[in-house]
Amino acid sequence: MPYEETPVGQVQALYRYPVKSTAGQAVRASAVTGTGLQHDRRWAVYTEDGGIASGKRTRRFRPVPGLMQWSSVVEDNNILEGNNFLDDNSGVPLLLSPEGHRYRVDDLAAAQALSTAFGRELTLRPETGVGHHDETPLHLVTTSSLTALEGLAGGAVDDRRFRANIVIDTGSRPAFCEDDWVGAELVLGGEVVLRLGEGMPRCVMIDQAQAGVPAGTKALKLLGSSHSAEFGLQAHVVRTGMLRVGDAVVLRRSRTA
Repeated sequence: MPYEETPVGQVQALYRYPVKSTAGQAVRASAVTGTGLQHDRRWAVYTEDGGIASGKRTRRFRPVPGLMQWSSVVEDNNILEGNNFLDDNSGVPLLLSPEGHRYRVDDLAAAQALSTAFGRELTLRPETGVGHHDETPLHLVTTSSLTALEGLAGGAVDDRRFRANIVIDTGSRPAFCEDDWVGAELVLGGEVVLRLGEGMPRCVMIDQAQAGVPAGTKALKLLGSSHSAEFGLQAHVVRTGMLRVGDAVVLRRSRTA
């Protein structure tokens, strides 16, 4: 099938969140698997009723205010062998408390530290049959839309507030340029291919404090009044590969007759 391809920018930043709803980890490169960035949201904090700790309440999620002030990292080294990505260590995340204490998530001490800090029974579990991601395994934002939101807010807006996996530097492209990308594909670095879905709906989490990012009061209200409370796009993986900061990003559409 013939395609029309248009360069739209380059990868400016990559983030993964080894433990869901904790502050994320910026990386220079990551393997992209069929379920998103390697190690992203593979673990989560669970509440006493079996819900997944989050900043909101849904059928799957339970609010645990303050959890985003904890952080999680994976100290790994991705290795490419043929078409498979290998990890030269266990890939078990480390959980970091606001005071800087470090715990392996599979150590009972991590759950005990969380339970003590929040005054309720909390446990840590790897993803099994119930997904940890919200709408889709990946989501992205663009610098054009961040700049537009900064104009509405009258000041800088930290991209970490939106907890996206991929930030794309779209240069001088117009605000919310990604709205026109829905249904198309993105080719990143000539290797990874993503199918783009609808806009990413936003909730109270974008105004909450997280490690390194203070609480805000404007972003959700501004997006609600100007952009249907959406920011960035949902995405699914079509082709896996290695993704790096600085990789070119190309928009690909089916060519119409």
